Amino acid sequence: MDAFDALNHVVNFFTPAIAVSLIAALAAKLMWRAELKGVSWQRLLLWAAGPGCVALLAGLVVFGHDGKMATYAAMVVACAVGLLWAGWGRR
Repeated sequence: MDAFDALNHVVNFFTPAIAVSLIAALAAKLMWRAELKGVSWQRLLLWAAGPGCVALLAGLVVFGHDGKMATYAAMVVACAVGLLWAGWGRR
């Protein structure tokens, strides 16, 4: 495996967390426009993607491989908690 293949594996590993975070951040900005007026969508995206990526890594460590539905469920919950913290938590 060369460096390009390794980079491809890493990017594809984190793609679900980033995609879910992007969709969730944009949906939150649309649904709660007034409440989240002072919060940028980039902040929401980063605060959702971080915990989502950590959940994917934790699932890889716990189960020994990726692609488990429990890992993806944990990723969705982690993204939601990150959005809650970024949008309605401390500012």
